[in-house]
Amino acid sequence: MLKPWLLRLHRWVALIFALPLLVLIATGLFLTAEPALKATVADGTVTLPRLEAAIAAAGPAAARGALFVRGYDGTVSIGPQGGATFDLATARPTEPGGLATAFRTARRLHETLLLDLGWLVTASTIALIALAPLGLLLGWPRLRMTIMGWHRLTGWVLLPLVVGSPLTGLALAFGISFTAPLPRAEGTPQPLGETLRLVAAQHDLDGLDFVRPMGGVPLVRVLDSAGTAVLYRATGGALEPIPNSWPRLLHEGNWGGLLGSLGNLVAGLALAALLVTGVFLWARRTLNRRRARAARRARVTPAGATAVQP
Repeated sequence: MLKPWLLRLHRWVALIFALPLLVLIATGLFLTAEPALKATVADGTVTLPRLEAAIAAAGPAAARGALFVRGYDGTVSIGPQGGATFDLATARPTEPGGLATAFRTARRLHETLLLDLGWLVTASTIALIALAPLGLLLGWPRLRMTIMGWHRLTGWVLLPLVVGSPLTGLALAFGISFTAPLPRAEGTPQPLGETLRLVAAQHDLDGLDFVRPMGGVPLVRVLDSAGTAVLYRATGGALEPIPNSWPRLLHEGNWGGLLGSLGNLVAGLALAALLVTGVFLWARRTLNRRRARAARRARVTPAGATAVQP
């Protein structure tokens, strides 16, 4: 008795949130490529002399702002709130390339739907998480070469990825990082150039992601030798390792080099397949019901029409 109601709830939750979920899944799939590109920047693209030249070209604003590196795009943005963008090879002002701009737009879509609709993104993510247990309660999957068979099998076999991706996204939305607050650093912030020299002494700068102020202290994110993003605070003339937010690490795919992107790609494809096949199954079922009702009316109408003739 309970199964029909669960099935109906499963269908309607998916249908109500189908459009925002489609946007979230599509943009998430596109964004899976960015960590892979960051992990495969050509050697020598990002060097200390190139960054120092860009900082010099940015002028005094560079000392007050952040530095965001896009090695795959060959550009770096320096200054408050992203500031100006410079070509890494020439240190000349430029604009982010098409791919970098597409990633930025996709991220805004993924987080706010471009309309300051973060609440709808959060609600859709909660709905996506709720769909998983509802689907499991409908019964064990059966290996059938049908759309329904593959729909259920995908949900069961890839359950950790199907649930893990939206669950980590929800943690980010509510600011859950599973890390303790950092103590406030003492002293004056060190110059951006000095911070970069500290990073260059420990890491290949081709893996540098950003340097930005946090509580008056530069926060650094850079890929380690395994391709996993690590965080530092630059204080007291040294780099102090700080705990990473593993929900962010997993959700963005900034771990294990190409493995992070591959894991998110599989999760995104599974979610897309579940959404598309689920809507298709509902549409086919609805259409078949309408056809059946129309056929019944067609069979009844002629008999009724004959009966009322004189």
